[in-house]
Amino acid sequence: MTAATLDVVGIGNAIVDVLARADDAFIAAENLAKGTMTLIDEPRAHRLYERMGPGIEASGGSAANTIAGIASLGGKAAYIGKVADDELGEIFAHDLSATGVHYKTPPLKGGPATARCLILVTPDAQRTMNTFLGASVEFQPGDVDRDLVAAAQVTYLEGYLFDRPLAKEAFRQASQIAHEAARKVSLTLSDPFCVDRHRADFRDLIRGHVDILFANEAEICSLYETKDFEQAAAAVRGEAEIAVLTRSEKGATVVTAKDRVVIPAAPVAKVIDTTGAGDLFASGFLHGFTQGKPLAHCARLGALCAAEIIAHFGARPETSLKDLAAKAGLA
Repeated sequence: MTAATLDVVGIGNAIVDVLARADDAFIAAENLAKGTMTLIDEPRAHRLYERMGPGIEASGGSAANTIAGIASLGGKAAYIGKVADDELGEIFAHDLSATGVHYKTPPLKGGPATARCLILVTPDAQRTMNTFLGASVEFQPGDVDRDLVAAAQVTYLEGYLFDRPLAKEAFRQASQIAHEAARKVSLTLSDPFCVDRHRADFRDLIRGHVDILFANEAEICSLYETKDFEQAAAAVRGEAEIAVLTRSEKGATVVTAKDRVVIPAAPVAKVIDTTGAGDLFASGFLHGFTQGKPLAHCARLGALCAAEIIAHFGARPETSLKDLAAKAGLA
């Protein structure tokens, strides 16, 4: 087997985030589902943007956030995702490359605009996401960089990208390439509404193609159609080699066929914005995993990274995660 030259390559929706503060009255007036992600069309995106307060633009996308976190930890990371040949596409590419991530996916010409996610953060730190997927949904099997996938210890797949048939085909192709190279495949379920739309296909993908599954409590319960976390945790055992189940302030549970690891949430002085918490938990866990650390260590590193991200506005680290990990004895 050829030695891996990358730790993790992520595949997901390439999105520019626009974050703004909002109150519950605004959420209600706009008929938004608080605390979830809703897909919107381009006209709705323009209307909502006009009604939002002052915003902060930052390159985002769930898997891209995870990959940026891995780079901040000192890992070798790459990303595959589709933007348009427009200003937001250039911003996305520049921002991600500036973090040290390898990103060379050719932009889409003559199609939809670059995707954007309008994120409204309420005083309780909950984020309500409204996503116009734009060019990102044009992702197809031909966009999978075979060499990058084969070179990475882990290929990380973003559940949000799973909506289109060509994207599903691309996921299976990437999984096949990774496994043929004796690498691991990881999937994040992304959102309970996403699971509701694709439950059967996700179950099939997990059983046949996924080694490391990431899900929060709502997502894993939705996957197995139960309101009981313990039932869901028992159901996933054996379907993926490793299931990493995050539970916000309750910490996280890691389940394997023979083991179960429970770790507490890392302390946070004040929760400012939960955007990206799950993404950065995955950063820490996967970084620890690719460095050969025990599962408990991986999970604690994930909790540390999640704590950093929820203590400020935005879904990318504001401080060096590598330095934070060193100070916490988790490097």
